[in-house]
Amino acid sequence: MARDNGQVQGTVAEGFEGVREAFAAVLGGERDAPEAQLVVHVNGRRVADLWGGPGTTADTLTGLYSITKGAAHLVVALLVQDGVLDLDREVAAYWPEFAAEGKGRLTLRELLAHRSGVVGVDGGFTTEELADDRLAAARLAAQRPFWEPGTAYGYHAFVIGALTGEVVRRVTGRSIQEIYEERIRAPYGLDFHLGLPEALEARYADVLPLLPTAEESERLAAGAPAPDSVKGIAFNQNATPPTDLVALANTRAVRALGPASAGGVGTARGVAGMYAAAISEVDGRAPLLKPETVTEFARVQYRGTDQVTGNEDVFGLGFEELSGRYPFLGPDAFGHSGAAGSLGFADPDSGVAYAYTRRRFAFPSGFGAGLENHRLAEAVVRAAAAAAR
Repeated sequence: MARDNGQVQGTVAEGFEGVREAFAAVLGGERDAPEAQLVVHVNGRRVADLWGGPGTTADTLTGLYSITKGAAHLVVALLVQDGVLDLDREVAAYWPEFAAEGKGRLTLRELLAHRSGVVGVDGGFTTEELADDRLAAARLAAQRPFWEPGTAYGYHAFVIGALTGEVVRRVTGRSIQEIYEERIRAPYGLDFHLGLPEALEARYADVLPLLPTAEESERLAAGAPAPDSVKGIAFNQNATPPTDLVALANTRAVRALGPASAGGVGTARGVAGMYAAAISEVDGRAPLLKPETVTEFARVQYRGTDQVTGNEDVFGLGFEELSGRYPFLGPDAFGHSGAAGSLGFADPDSGVAYAYTRRRFAFPSGFGAGLENHRLAEAVVRAAAAAAR
């Protein structure tokens, strides 16, 4: 059923009108238009394909930040499922140089759960290093950890993809980006790229900065981490100059190489299609992941205080644990949020594959899923449940 109220463009299947209404409320309630897309599949069938904002169409490509981690770790999950990687083997067994500075006993499982302690490097990364996972990995191998490896959790914002990517490269001789292209993106025709071809650059729309009020600006400045703090190092604020997230995504070199932590470019159609392929039959193809693989990667590994953000948090293997944040999702739901407020996930219990992308940074949650995702995802799961009756 087509819908266009002047803000929301696109279509929803019968029974998913409430999803359109929730999306319209998000667009109508935003102080600064989020320039958003929302796409949902249920059991492999697309049931919502929506977008809104004066500079955004269904085909607009933009920077997806940490949603990229979901694509990267879908590759890792496939390699574990294939028996190519062993979660409980030491990282250094695959990548000997990583053993430097007391990191030799860290397992791949602990690395995927953001427990390595290597959240950045002394002196920070250059933009060239952030764009190229191989350059970043070479510096990370020699880096002293910022806590004893395996003993605590802390979000590896800019480096987890380079770390796991180097393990993949050492074992397969291929990069995460190459395997993603060959096994996931190209076979399903996904508009979600880890390395944006030059030919698609014309469809790229810059990520837009947060436009805070004076009061919000003061709050942001007061909460900014010291450059040499663990959080400052994790977000590369110890570099000269410090990394600007908006400028990073809008840099062609970053888009061209598609670093596996935060350099992906795509549409909501591409992200939702990836998660649908992960858990559902699509175009006659079996789901990419077996149920036992999903459970292994979605399961909470550790609970506790994030050493980077200071928040109480939980993490799966490469993916964020979602059922605690969104209690209407099943225990095996898995996915990843992205800066600016985006979110992509799969929920095997409901059959839902969900993608919400936004170009403009949200306040106050610009470094993860925007608060509106709760309203949107709940409307999606509610509609899916009703349709299944």
